[in-house]
Amino acid sequence: MHMRQLGSTDLQVSAVGLGAMPLSLEGRPNRNTAIDVIHAALDAGITLIDTADVYCIDERDIGHNEALIAEALAAWPDGKDQIVVATKGGLVRPRGDWVPNGNPTHLRQACERSLKALGTDCITLYQLHAPDPNVPLEESVGALADLQQEGKIRHIGLSNVTIEQIELARQLVEVTSVQNRVNLFERHYFFTGVVDYCAEHRITLIAHSPMGGYHHHLRTRMEPALTEIARRHRCSTYQIALAWLLSLSPWIVPIPGATRILSAVSSAAAADLELDQQDTNRLHAAFPTERLLS
Repeated sequence: MHMRQLGSTDLQVSAVGLGAMPLSLEGRPNRNTAIDVIHAALDAGITLIDTADVYCIDERDIGHNEALIAEALAAWPDGKDQIVVATKGGLVRPRGDWVPNGNPTHLRQACERSLKALGTDCITLYQLHAPDPNVPLEESVGALADLQQEGKIRHIGLSNVTIEQIELARQLVEVTSVQNRVNLFERHYFFTGVVDYCAEHRITLIAHSPMGGYHHHLRTRMEPALTEIARRHRCSTYQIALAWLLSLSPWIVPIPGATRILSAVSSAAAADLELDQQDTNRLHAAFPTERLLS
């Protein structure tokens, strides 16, 4: 498993992480199966697990995913110190909806709950889940800075943000990571320069929904350019989609979700897949990523 630096920190994480969200949403597997999936990912060399307090069904279920990960790690025999668990705060789930809440008081309460659910006194990477249009970003980030100074979080990340929002946050804190939706079909953050900005400033870009997410998952399986290259490498189109992301920047860490052991192991194996020039030329033609001129 290839490793990548987490921002400008001294932390190293696997080039592919595990997005644990599907293990706690509607239709989730039973708890034993979910723990087996997490263990399979760890056994395959994955050392970054992404979660959030709101990865659950609704407001009555807050912390489900974090507690699940804590239980899985407690039962995993070796190497717990090498695992980075990245969680998030800044959303709420009334009746199952996804609603921003970047109020500093809420963020402090959310962080305290996450510390308890994860069974730790310091969260390695705590991310603002999304900017709240009703709260100035500097207030939300300031709350994270306070929690960092108190030793409750070690590193700060942002999610679902623009370059302008990253720059505003960097005036207050060191931003270790940015987690945005990036995949073959949703290349907005390439076109707007976020991907290049993160590489230039040594900020890890954690790519969520890297295999297309809910809307493009089947398209990833059927896309002609992917099927052609996957056939040549004797692997899945999903592995090619991950390898494509990894080939674009050493600062990208995709976090595919998984609800099955096979999926977790397959995603981890994509980190060792080497695309040749023919592959990259074909993918570049099919999925250009040049930044759009303003």
